[in-house]
Amino acid sequence: MDEQALLQALRNNETRHKAFTLLVNQYSEKIYWVVRHIVGGHEDADDVVQNTFVKLWNKMDDFRGDSKLSTWIHRVAVNEALDFLRKEKKHKDNLADTTLDSSAVSGSISSFNDAYFDGDEIDKLLREIIDTLPDAQRTVFCMKYYDNMQYKEISEILGTSEGGLKANYHHAVEKIKLNLSKRTTSIR
Repeated sequence: MDEQALLQALRNNETRHKAFTLLVNQYSEKIYWVVRHIVGGHEDADDVVQNTFVKLWNKMDDFRGDSKLSTWIHRVAVNEALDFLRKEKKHKDNLADTTLDSSAVSGSISSFNDAYFDGDEIDKLLREIIDTLPDAQRTVFCMKYYDNMQYKEISEILGTSEGGLKANYHHAVEKIKLNLSKRTTSIR
């Protein structure tokens, strides 16, 4: 179903539930991978995707059509993923403030040490480095590198300039190169 027909069905009370099921079926996998690349772990990504679709359902009447439906869906998903990361960071900071053993709060925000990830060591190392990037750089890098999105599409989703996105991507790549170089040298 094309976006316009789907949008019309979503705005009709008689077809809304069925149309939303179609929307979920049409976008869930793509949204899952966008979110997964930002937050890391499978379970966290599943939670964020679920929250995304709940928010989409609740806010469907607020969609004005200023952008494509798919752009709006991606924007909601990315914002949910970034909100999740901020909450996780705040939670970890609060744990650290209560002077727990530092091993209880060590590790990256998002761990790929789950049953759904079968990458090799360099993939795990890359993920660890990506997890250290500032949110803006991490988001742009993941959307460009993993999801093969164009700057124009990312700009529409995030509501920022293409120039700013290119700068964030460039800084992310340079930090990743530097950290990979340092870490692979120390492994050898």
